[in-house]
Amino acid sequence: MPFSDFVLALKDNPYFGAGFGLVGIGTAMALARKGAQFGMVAFRRHYMITLEVPSKDKSYHWLLSWISHHAKHTQHLSVETSYLQHESGRVSTKFDFIPSPGNHFIWYQRKWIRIERNREKQMIDLHTGTPWESVTFTAIGSKREIFFNILQEARELALREQEGKTVMYTAMGAEWRPFGFPRRRRPLTSVVLEEGVSERIVQDVKEFIGNPKWYIDRGIPYRRGYLLFGPPGCGKSSFITALAGELQYSICLLSLSDRSLSDDRLNHLLSVAPQQTIILLEDVDAAFVSRDLAAENPSAYQGMGRLTFSGLLNALDGVASSEARIVFMTTNHVDRLDPALVRPGRVDLKQYVGHCSQWQVGRMFQRFYPDQPAAVAEQFAKQALSVSDQISAAQVQGHFMLYKADPDGAIENVQTLVS
Repeated sequence: MPFSDFVLALKDNPYFGAGFGLVGIGTAMALARKGAQFGMVAFRRHYMITLEVPSKDKSYHWLLSWISHHAKHTQHLSVETSYLQHESGRVSTKFDFIPSPGNHFIWYQRKWIRIERNREKQMIDLHTGTPWESVTFTAIGSKREIFFNILQEARELALREQEGKTVMYTAMGAEWRPFGFPRRRRPLTSVVLEEGVSERIVQDVKEFIGNPKWYIDRGIPYRRGYLLFGPPGCGKSSFITALAGELQYSICLLSLSDRSLSDDRLNHLLSVAPQQTIILLEDVDAAFVSRDLAAENPSAYQGMGRLTFSGLLNALDGVASSEARIVFMTTNHVDRLDPALVRPGRVDLKQYVGHCSQWQVGRMFQRFYPDQPAAVAEQFAKQALSVSDQISAAQVQGHFMLYKADPDGAIENVQTLVS
């Protein structure tokens, strides 16, 4: 049989034609599927932009709040419970609903944005016990400005929620976490120190914040250290809190007596402190004492935990120490501090905050009783110091609290101020 006749016979065979057709259809579908996949990959690569934000990033919680404000139509929610402090000091519970893990869509700047919140159930944060999470934003286009706008809006939203308040941070593992709820900013005028002391410190801090170029041009590390020392109850910590409110800064509380604090962890915490914060090391004498005083008891000089004295010095003023940092240290016993800790470079300004002077007591009286004349305030101050010349601001304030609306009673019972 000629070859041409054989081909014609196969062509006329219905079984062969059906099989060839099926193979052709299957091949065409496979090619179409591959083409669609390559086309989708090419489309995503050239015409879509993606932003992934892990939960360890500082902007993660800002973005969750931002999403909750823009994805109000979603039906799949998670709850975040927080506390809100009112002007009266009363604390109320606040519930915020945020999109739960999964896919969500929002309309933003005339574009649809796909938001995918992922949660790794098999990976958790060892410090908090919460699972690792991430949020991925996907938008059509190639311009990154849309993500910059989202991040900027999320930051501004977070700042508005903290406006007029001071955020307190505490060290949790290798990072800083907000401690409690934000506090109302304390007015600087509410802390009465000796005449000129408050103004001197505030001026020094503001000059430091406003002149970074001066330090850079002269090759001086851009950091500033302060030491407030004096008897307890005289206003050291209160002044630092009020100063943070004046500067619109937050406060990072760090205890050197923490047994889990090591040299590396301290250095890391000082390096990753949030921007616009004051790092507060309270009662530094409780962790380390002077080497001269520790000669009789060498174990006292080594501290109570894994932190060493040399590690503290290097963290404050070592080669690897961070810049653009403000550190305040307080102590009730300055004589117990080692000279190496308070030398210039680690402590740039030392200020004694002691018992009240007559001027201070008079100013505190006028602040509590603004309707009383200055002569009455001066009379009370003289009588108070005649009782004792070592009166702390806490004692004076406690006395006034007993006679909130009775200045005559505060004057008549001035003898009980010390007791």
